[in-house]
Amino acid sequence: MGNEHSNLSGLEYDEKAIEVTDFWIHHSATMGSGNYISVFIGEPLIDGSLWWSQTPLERATKCLMLYRHPSILKYISSWHKGSKFYLAVEDVRPLSHTLSSQNTMQICIGLHSILKALCFLHDHAKVAHNNICVASIYVTKEGNWRLGGMEYLCKFNELTDEYLSKTRTHRYDKAVDPDETKSSKEIKENPTCIDSFAFGVLVTEVLSNRTDDDVPWLQDFGECASQLQNEPIITRRKLTSLLEHQFFIHDFIMIHSFLTELPLKTVEEKISFFSSLHNKLRSFKENVVANQLGNLLLSRMVLLDKTAQLNLLPFVLCPRQSPTDLGLFAVDSFKQYLVPKILQIFCVRDAQIRLLLLEYLHKYLWCFSQDELQMQILPELLVGIKDTNDQLVAMTLKALADIVPILGAAAVIGGKRAKLFNDGRPITHTNNKYERRRTNSRKSQTEFNISRDTTNINSPSNSVSELNQRLVLLERPSPDGEEDETSNEDVELSIEGDLDNWEDWDINTENNESSVITSHTEDRFTEETQNTRVSPSEGLEQTPLDQETTQTYTKKTTLPDVLELDIKNQRHPSRDQEDFDFFQDMEPVIETSKPFLIAPVDDHTFVPENKLDMGIIEADKHDEEGWGDDWD
Repeated sequence: MGNEHSNLSGLEYDEKAIEVTDFWIHHSATMGSGNYISVFIGEPLIDGSLWWSQTPLERATKCLMLYRHPSILKYISSWHKGSKFYLAVEDVRPLSHTLSSQNTMQICIGLHSILKALCFLHDHAKVAHNNICVASIYVTKEGNWRLGGMEYLCKFNELTDEYLSKTRTHRYDKAVDPDETKSSKEIKENPTCIDSFAFGVLVTEVLSNRTDDDVPWLQDFGECASQLQNEPIITRRKLTSLLEHQFFIHDFIMIHSFLTELPLKTVEEKISFFSSLHNKLRSFKENVVANQLGNLLLSRMVLLDKTAQLNLLPFVLCPRQSPTDLGLFAVDSFKQYLVPKILQIFCVRDAQIRLLLLEYLHKYLWCFSQDELQMQILPELLVGIKDTNDQLVAMTLKALADIVPILGAAAVIGGKRAKLFNDGRPITHTNNKYERRRTNSRKSQTEFNISRDTTNINSPSNSVSELNQRLVLLERPSPDGEEDETSNEDVELSIEGDLDNWEDWDINTENNESSVITSHTEDRFTEETQNTRVSPSEGLEQTPLDQETTQTYTKKTTLPDVLELDIKNQRHPSRDQEDFDFFQDMEPVIETSKPFLIAPVDDHTFVPENKLDMGIIEADKHDEEGWGDDWD
């Protein structure tokens, strides 16, 4: 099968049929937009005088187009293709396929929906369905029941013995009243009696083997359904009276009914209903509420109601992640029942609905999978930033910012990106660095102590004063603090202070002379010490110092003052000491062997005043200069 000549663009339906009856074949189909629908394909030739002018599917299609109710199967489109007739309705499954998987509460809600649809047909449309049974009921993917099987529907004035006899062969046998042919006059007086009898049979079948653990008054309602089958036609109660039974006055049923008929309610009723709805929903099981009421709570009428926006939606659109949260649904229930509906609502181009979804998007954003965010949510958000509504654009940009941590900036923004900003935070030093400095400091101090203790103090030639002179000041260990990270201002102040404290050069001249003498003395002492140093084996044979001398030495052994290392106290070499010139003997000595005389100038010869007198008067002075024979 394909989509040739179909009335819906891009329609494709499955080859495998869901259900096959005497009148049509039920298929599941997909529209071009991706929405699922159900397609019924009618058979061209049906036996019976009732179908000469119209096939059963064509007759049912006209009734679905004419009579609209939330509990009646929703009509979408219909068309002819060759000799066959096609009907497209909302995506549904036959009740016979899903009845075993539904609980008592779902069945109770379903019966209430069918009862409301029949009351609408009887009281408002003045028509009789004439075929109430399990085969005439369909179930949506949300679990809601829909009334179908409209091929036998007729107005009250057309409900005659002839009409009933023509339809009796194709109707459900158990739902046909045995006294139907005997009481034609009574049927005209009470035309709803046929549907009342059939509804009693339906209740008996779907509630068999059910208990009233979930729904109270279940047994009593079963007895009431049995009375519908046994009462005489003329006195058989109308279905409207069943709506007041205790079985249907259950709080959950009333909430479902109110949400279904919300367009018909007044503003005062809506305010009273939505103000206390979230507290009532907490008294029921979470899965039942999410499954049965999830779509109704996210319907268009609820989303646009101001009272619901204030008192209900904050509890619906905020999934409960911890026991202290006030959300109605846990994350798992929210993902299973509400996320599919929210994905559909995001495709709606209504500014008020989109703003409402964006307002709570950060609360339920994590319930979507990455594919759903990237393929469905993100494209819709990118459309929103191009709208002329400033508020919508602002909310959309905030939503995009919330999606970036999940999908990444590349998926949200796209295009080429570069690192345009640097991290300007100061570098944080780890404890390892400070620990390493402390270790190095302790190590340096330990080495210094060892070198001080191992100094040879047993030599007779070493006095305490000489030992003090022999001590070499080790490099000061690195401090624990961060000396190298001094600010520029502190450095500049210290430099300026040092420049101001320079002493006169003349005053330090005497100190320099004394420092030269001291340095020569230390050099001589070092040579003598090296010559007199003994090996460790020889040192053992020598007599150690007595305890008194050792204590005296320990007390007097002190490190040189650190201030001596300051540049102001540095010892400068004497200015009188000149560097030795290794090239002084290589200077050329020019000697003249013969004097060179210049003839005297005539008196009358004019010599300009600005010319140099090139005459050499004392030539004898250069006799001893020139290149000598001896290089030395």
